[in-house]
Amino acid sequence: MRKVVLCFTLLALMLSFTTVAFAGQQDFVLVNKSGVDIHYVFISPHDYDDWGEDVMGRDILENGDSVKIVFRPGTKATYWDIRVEDMRGNILEWERFNLKEISKITLKPKGYADWE
Repeated sequence: MRKVVLCFTLLALMLSFTTVAFAGQQDFVLVNKSGVDIHYVFISPHDYDDWGEDVMGRDILENGDSVKIVFRPGTKATYWDIRVEDMRGNILEWERFNLKEISKITLKPKGYADWE
């Protein structure tokens, strides 16, 4: 019985490490301190001409809130651009975030951003 429990414990540990290994290197937390609620967030590789789909779906990133942006395993691009839009259609864009080195981006008023 101890061998069975030990095997299941080892299997669970291996699976948890596998999940971490397959997380996207570009995953990051987006913090909204812009002063307005953000209705749309688009994230695109820097060398693409298309923004693709809104990563927020039906959700809104309210001022003061944050959201974790998760990439598919195997995503290759290093540099990414971000575009946000508020309820009135005002748009702000930032370019060339190295998401392999950045884990948190804070959007601030007047189009400023901090990252770490």
